[in-house]
Amino acid sequence: MENQVRINDSTINYEIVHRNIKYPRLEFKTGKLLLVMPKDHKDYSDLIEKHQDWIFKRSSEIAAALEKAQKKELDLKRTDEELKKLISSIVEIISSDLKININNLYFRRMKSKWGSCSPNMNLTINTLLKYLPDNLIQYVIFHEMIHVIQRKHNEHFWRIISTKFDNYEEKEKELFEYWFLIQKKI
Repeated sequence: MENQVRINDSTINYEIVHRNIKYPRLEFKTGKLLLVMPKDHKDYSDLIEKHQDWIFKRSSEIAAALEKAQKKELDLKRTDEELKKLISSIVEIISSDLKININNLYFRRMKSKWGSCSPNMNLTINTLLKYLPDNLIQYVIFHEMIHVIQRKHNEHFWRIISTKFDNYEEKEKELFEYWFLIQKKI
């Protein structure tokens, strides 16, 4: 069900879903606010009011990302096979450089992230990466492979990332912009 809330002169659309969970939460994974509520929860206004600053900030960040994304172009020519070949070669290079091994490489379309690396050292890559420029694909693969060394996004993790990508914050913003561009166009 589509709903609206006004925060700081902005109208923000949101949807409510009920799931078998203990605590309510807010999500912005697809660019739209989603209230994920326990099955028996009926009062939504308290959650919105409690987190209105976060909702407004996140909504503003997404609006800015969408605006910047309009100036970007997607690579609509790269095939899934070309993506697999490119990523396999990047994984090979990074594995050699970092002296780490990836057990398996999987490709699938993912709803909320560019990739993941399991504790078993299996790398799963979002096939939507094929629309991104090569430099961002390299960044995503490096980022995910660093999780073999450091599981969490803590200070140590970002220090390792910065050894190869001292502009990682810029890369993260670009990925954010491309994410919403892809959601709108694909």
